[in-house]
Amino acid sequence: MSDTDARAPQTVFWHRDLPPVGAEMVSEQMVEAVSRRVPGALLQRDDRWHRCYDSLMIEATARIEQELTRLRGDYAHVTDESIDSRHDDAAGEAWLHGRFTFVMYRDPQTAA
Repeated sequence: MSDTDARAPQTVFWHRDLPPVGAEMVSEQMVEAVSRRVPGALLQRDDRWHRCYDSLMIEATARIEQELTRLRGDYAHVTDESIDSRHDDAAGEAWLHGRFTFVMYRDPQTAA
């Protein structure tokens, strides 16, 4: 079995990536996610920002997959995202917060 065979099928498609052609659109949904916190402030595109961004994308994908399971969807196509930075002065920490809009699809073959 190759590494490709061992991976789970793709369920979350970002922006220009599209779900399978036969999938049927069900609804539009939105989730929010936050990254891990890092010490200090986030400077645009510095190392801490990239660590937070990577963490945010992992968390957002997990949240979208949870929603797909909860709503019995097969695929999600993320169409919009809004990301902003947050800072806790008392703790001296910063993180990213994201809001992700996606269209949920169902595969008519698995729905039957």
